[in-house]
Amino acid sequence: MDSALGPPDAMAEKRDELTPMMRQYHDLCARYDDALVLFQVGDFYETFCEAAERSARLLEITLTSREDSTGEYPMAGIPIDNAESYVETLLEAGYRVAVADQVEEPEESSGVVERAVTRVITPGTLTEDELLAGDDNNFVAAIARDGDDLALSFLDVSTGDFLATSSTASESIADEVSRFAPSEAVVGPDAPADLFPEDCMVTPFDARAFDRDRAGEKVSTYFRNPDALLASEAEIRASGALLSYAEYVRGGDHEGERGDGDGSEDGDHDADATGDGVDTVLGDGTSQRLEYITHLTRYDPREYLLLDAVALRSLELFEPRAVHGRDDATLVGVLDETASALGGRKLRDWLRRPLLDPDRIAARHDAVEELTEAVQQRERLHDRLRDVYDLERLIGRISRERANARDLRSLRDTLAGVPGLREGLADADCERLQDLHGALDPLADVRDLIDDAIVADPPIEITEGGVIAEGYDDDLDDLRDTARDGKRWIDDLEASERDRTGIDSLKVGYNSVHGYYIEVTNPNLDAVPENYQRRQTLKNSERFVTPELKTREDEIVGAEERADQREYELFRKTRREVAAEVERVQALADAIATLDALVSLATVAAQYDYCRPEILDRGGHGGHDGTDDGLVIDVEGGRHPVVERTQESFVPNDARFDPDRRLAVITGPNMSGKSTYMRQVAQIVLLAQIGSFVPARSARLTPVDRIFTRVGASDDIAGGRSTFMVEMDELATILREADEGALVLLDEVGRGTSTADGLAIAQAITEHIHDEVGATTLFATHHHPLTELATDLPAAFTLHFEVDQRDGEVVFHHEIAPGAATGSYGVEVATAAGIPESVVDRSRELVAEAADDTDDPSVESTAELSPEVASGDDPGGGQATADGGDVPTDVAAELRALDLAHLTPVEALTELDRLKRLLEE
Repeated sequence: MDSALGPPDAMAEKRDELTPMMRQYHDLCARYDDALVLFQVGDFYETFCEAAERSARLLEITLTSREDSTGEYPMAGIPIDNAESYVETLLEAGYRVAVADQVEEPEESSGVVERAVTRVITPGTLTEDELLAGDDNNFVAAIARDGDDLALSFLDVSTGDFLATSSTASESIADEVSRFAPSEAVVGPDAPADLFPEDCMVTPFDARAFDRDRAGEKVSTYFRNPDALLASEAEIRASGALLSYAEYVRGGDHEGERGDGDGSEDGDHDADATGDGVDTVLGDGTSQRLEYITHLTRYDPREYLLLDAVALRSLELFEPRAVHGRDDATLVGVLDETASALGGRKLRDWLRRPLLDPDRIAARHDAVEELTEAVQQRERLHDRLRDVYDLERLIGRISRERANARDLRSLRDTLAGVPGLREGLADADCERLQDLHGALDPLADVRDLIDDAIVADPPIEITEGGVIAEGYDDDLDDLRDTARDGKRWIDDLEASERDRTGIDSLKVGYNSVHGYYIEVTNPNLDAVPENYQRRQTLKNSERFVTPELKTREDEIVGAEERADQREYELFRKTRREVAAEVERVQALADAIATLDALVSLATVAAQYDYCRPEILDRGGHGGHDGTDDGLVIDVEGGRHPVVERTQESFVPNDARFDPDRRLAVITGPNMSGKSTYMRQVAQIVLLAQIGSFVPARSARLTPVDRIFTRVGASDDIAGGRSTFMVEMDELATILREADEGALVLLDEVGRGTSTADGLAIAQAITEHIHDEVGATTLFATHHHPLTELATDLPAAFTLHFEVDQRDGEVVFHHEIAPGAATGSYGVEVATAAGIPESVVDRSRELVAEAADDTDDPSVESTAELSPEVASGDDPGGGQATADGGDVPTDVAAELRALDLAHLTPVEALTELDRLKRLLEE
């Protein structure tokens, strides 16, 4: 982002000479110098000078100019009614946006209309539905350091979700950043900003907000004693600073409804907008407390299954790995049958933080099982949940005084459906569903308040009347009666005046400029009574008013204006009364969200034949007795939950691991199913620990503390790291942090270097994991010598995927079996991928030549199954080159290491050409 914001240079030099309105703009730019200021002028948000030039380019809008006595200034504006789409573009370009609204009516101003920044819009603090991407949480984070402690706080400003944690290990903090994926972060003094990814906006913020005393005072204004709530000084610093930042971006104590006004700049009134924006929040106490932030949850990452950024990507929890893959080809995509935004967020939170406690896991399983079996009950609940609005964001808008009357009716409609949800759980057997039944508070008093106060179908605007129901307020009813009586008198006036004057064409009308009038055409002007007073002359008629009509007009207009103002006051009062029940609404929202997520899991389980997993303790027994004898993963007929949805058929496979059989070396050709199988095991474990049923015939599982993955090839060119270096970094993390409670997935370790080095690294890592780490490990490899480790390492064993070759084509069975594979079939897979026949033929020759010089069964079996070799028509002459010489062992080794399934045709030809030159040398 171009950070050269702040007041325009052209204005800064002559600030005191500027017109009052332009001085206002200058001072707001100075106060919010980290943001692009959108300055309301009538029906538009305007920018000036450098900001206008940037806006015109980015938003593709017309660049105009404004000229006054002090000079000419570039100007570009966007319509207020369609501002969201333009703001979204500015955010995507890396800008923060400060919205400066008119905060008084033009007719009430003695000079320039006062403006103030009512909110600062940043990627992590969005509350506008139009700007929020989907129903998932949108977090802003704060990171603070205190001694060796690092702390993170996360806040969703749109819902009020607020969490904090800390650790002395930066790796642990980085894992939490990956888990919650904040879109913005504020960083305290000496805290590492590089723990946040590139797509997370790092926002400068006053270091004083992270001061221990100031931060502690801020936390205490929202919650109890921060020392009792949070576990470290660093957590207090991070949480207090994040609250200060959230108040800052909400724009002080100005609320959201503003008159449009005409932007008049006449007069000498000058809004005082000087000073530092952060000082306003931290110093003078004018910031607005965000009443809907009612809970701060302090958690320990070790209370949940840990998933770092690598595992999140590899297991495709939220984003598909394939660039052109289906957007729904993710774990959340196949699980999410929720009916409400609340349920969708809850389900994603469960996936981010799978449980470790067997009792908590079993409680969710009990609920899912009961809902799975009770088909009609589940379907009725799902139908009723469809009518639930996003209560968390609704009550947030209500508390921020940005909700309109339709928002209140949406809250009322959701509350009206709560008794039906309670009825659906009235006969629940399991404790979790019984607890939810009790937590579903219908808030009958809140529902009745909205019912009594707000009309059933209110307008969007809340300042123009028609919002408050008849009979709610006697004063309002009197004003409405006065206005209605006056309008009835005017309705009768036309007929009575026609009778009195004899002018059949006489009309009584109204316009907003001249008010009520009596219109008489020119040919009838001679018949106009003496008490008619001329009000307006038109081409073909004259308009008149009578003293009595003027009196009635004053009564009607006065009553309507007072009624509109009274309605607005009553609406705001009602909204404040509803906001006072924010904690009850949030508790109800949490209960509905939990119910929706459980119904979703039950729906998926019933529709796709999932089974309830048995959760074991570390001793391998059901329940939890505190023993710790290692992991058990015993899955019969397991399926990959995502892949089975995208394939016409899927072959189930078993997975059996225990402390005595915890390291599987898996071999087989590319495309046979090794990677799918490994991810399948991890996803089944993860599903079980969020409380879901799993895609299998049966499953017995010990809760896993952490899942590590080293899967797939990737590089970090910008960071100066090759594919091999990225692989080694990920392996180093695994070897450093994994233990006997972890599940480790390794795919083709050591592939990015020479065959000898790669094999050595792979073997050493396997031995270390077996002997020192003790993690349950699935290791897929083409290094067939590694299968011999099964005889050397007592807890290691081999698995393989076999294939057949029919008519020269490879047939994959996707079935896993004990033992090592007899071949890699790389050449055959290359054929299936469309490698040119001449390349494939030459590859077969080279493989056959190398076969006699190696004991690797994968090379031998592939050569044996190659048609040319099998028929004895090998033009290469066994292990000899074309000129009769022996194949050097290093060339043969490189040939064996070639992974043709991952080479493009051009890359394959390049490799073959290089090897050919080596042979010739």
